[in-house]
Amino acid sequence: MKKIQTSNYPIYFIEDTYQPLIDLVEKKNYSKIFILVDTHTNEYCLMYFLQKFPFEVEVIEIETGEEYKNIETCLGVWGAMSELGADRKSLLINLGGGVVTDLGGFVASTYMRGIDFINIPTSLLAMVDASVGGKTGVDLGMLKNQIGVINTPEQICIDIQYLQTLPSEELRSGLAEMFKHGLIYDENYWNQMTRLSDFSLEDLQGLIYDSVQIKNQIVTQDPTEKGLRKILNFGHTLGHAIESFCLQNEHRRRLLHGEAIIIGIILASFLSVKKTSFPQKKCDFIKENLLQYFEQQSFTKNEISEIISLMKFDKKNSHGAINFVLLEDIANPKLDCHVDNDLIYQAFEYYVV
Repeated sequence: MKKIQTSNYPIYFIEDTYQPLIDLVEKKNYSKIFILVDTHTNEYCLMYFLQKFPFEVEVIEIETGEEYKNIETCLGVWGAMSELGADRKSLLINLGGGVVTDLGGFVASTYMRGIDFINIPTSLLAMVDASVGGKTGVDLGMLKNQIGVINTPEQICIDIQYLQTLPSEELRSGLAEMFKHGLIYDENYWNQMTRLSDFSLEDLQGLIYDSVQIKNQIVTQDPTEKGLRKILNFGHTLGHAIESFCLQNEHRRRLLHGEAIIIGIILASFLSVKKTSFPQKKCDFIKENLLQYFEQQSFTKNEISEIISLMKFDKKNSHGAINFVLLEDIANPKLDCHVDNDLIYQAFEYYVV
């Protein structure tokens, strides 16, 4: 597979992944190389990577999980780097899923006002989502990605062998963003994703590549999210609120990002029927197809009220208004839609039926 060239950095795939990384490190002559891992990637991915990376490194480990994607964890990483002698000519390699790549990118972007970093995503979600766009950051309490900067890595290295280390639920979580890319941008890709059960791991490799291509095409046209890039937030206004709600309520099972976003996509599809004349038949098909892969959740009216209140913290809001991305048709999204709370309650009723 050919590399994908973004506006600022290349993304390498499979057999082409590691030699360009080695070439870059030799060319830059970094003073020190640090690898950020979590407890999972330290156990299952680090040794595989080090066999392909012939340089001396310092390994920094953080705990696994969204609940550790915060400033406290950053303080620990900054402190470890400082104690180990990191300077402005050091390199940070982020080997992990979305938490490691988001947090690691933020740590590198702010340490000594910025050092180079490279992302090696090990989860499907990180490969198709966090790999493109330069968004870095951490959560503020239970509020998703409230603190961060947009800054790009030196390169991205995607090797699907890491997917073999993932639990099945983590693999499914990454599918959410791939489904989304089809719905907002490419109907042919959406149609391919609806036949996912017929595909092998080799087919998935091609779908990952195409998903990265879609996101790159969107981000290249709007790198700072002034217009078109906002369509990537389809399903996320409610999805992020649901994810935050489940994180902060001990009686709820913590939902993975993709699990919450799938709910948000189904809800947004229903809202599209009501607000932008999206065909009901297509909405029903989206719901039916996505629920083949993701367990249906239930929410009480009080819980829905709490979820709605969390939407006020969404970063896409402006002037006190909550902005939704909806669909007029598949691959034809509409930005900055306003939705009454009554319709949101109806959307939840549609989701659980």
